[in-house]
Amino acid sequence: MQVSFINSIEQIEHAQWNAVAGTDYPFTRYEFLQALELSKATDRESGWQPQHALVYNGDILIAVMPLYLKYHSYGEYVFDWSWADAYQRHGFAYYPKILSAIPFTPATGPRLCITEDQDAAAVRQALSDALLAHAKAIDASSIHILFPPAEDKDQFQKLGFKPRRGSQYHWFNQGFSNFDDFLNTFSSRKRKNLKKERRKVEQQNLQLEVIEGPDISPEIWQRFYYFYQLTYAKRSGHGGYLNQEFFELIAETMAEHIVLVLAYDHNKGGEAIAGAINFRDSKTLYGRYWGCMVEYEFLHFEACYYQGIEYCIANGLQRFDPGAQGEHKIQRGFTPIETWSNHWIAEPAFAAAIEDFIDQDNRSMEGYIEQACEMLPFRKADK
Repeated sequence: MQVSFINSIEQIEHAQWNAVAGTDYPFTRYEFLQALELSKATDRESGWQPQHALVYNGDILIAVMPLYLKYHSYGEYVFDWSWADAYQRHGFAYYPKILSAIPFTPATGPRLCITEDQDAAAVRQALSDALLAHAKAIDASSIHILFPPAEDKDQFQKLGFKPRRGSQYHWFNQGFSNFDDFLNTFSSRKRKNLKKERRKVEQQNLQLEVIEGPDISPEIWQRFYYFYQLTYAKRSGHGGYLNQEFFELIAETMAEHIVLVLAYDHNKGGEAIAGAINFRDSKTLYGRYWGCMVEYEFLHFEACYYQGIEYCIANGLQRFDPGAQGEHKIQRGFTPIETWSNHWIAEPAFAAAIEDFIDQDNRSMEGYIEQACEMLPFRKADK
């Protein structure tokens, strides 16, 4: 097997990449990674230099891994700032580091994609050997694999990549026939609270519409981008990691994966005032980008959570991953779950200290998830 690294997704054919990565999970699709590059969200200047890994058996491409040289730790959602600070205090450079992740997307999914006819263990070993050699050749401080599936996390651990536990809050479809069927699993008080939130949205004379990707007009995309940019500016002081070109590109190439929830204010003549972009595959809805003109009470919960749940029920999706963080999701029926990352640190002294930190963090996170599950709104028999 031979492993090579490319500086742009466009150094490989679209059909070749997707034949290996597949086209169901949206975030490893060629189109998504290409849109990030073409819109300059991932390049050397942004601190996300593509370095995608390709594994060949002779002339046949048998595995791919989205990979980046990172020159900062923004947009990752697995936090290693304290590690970088420790390196700096001791006169070491933490950047660049090698990162396998989907930029700005904390959604668990495949990171190393292998064709089904291959010896997966042999491919992982070949890739691991190549990654370690590449890290040493370019003097990278570390290698990180973010949000792999649990089974892949275990395989990377066997190759020397330390697993780190995180948590998110996901909704699971228990075969519900409608939203009220889901609410019937809540305790009486929690059910009343959630219904009150939804009524409050209606009382503000707001209307919500779900629009599938192929039906989103250029004008609506432009409107959504305005919401997105405005909300990022309020929250972070900048216009967001993604620009209008990115959204235009995915609208053109990945429409079948996109679901937009759009909110209208009938006090303003039915003006569109907020939107939430989701992606979907055959089993899961992924909540990704949100924006609004002004704040409305409980609108964020309605647009980003409840409309997504209704969409999953109506379309037979098994899971709704609404994005990272947010304990407020628990009381709205989103279950605390484990997420994972894997890490390799080149410098032995730092590796020992970081592994000790991870061990402590893993124990703490395990306890947190157990306690957080006690906050779920379900009737005791349903938890």
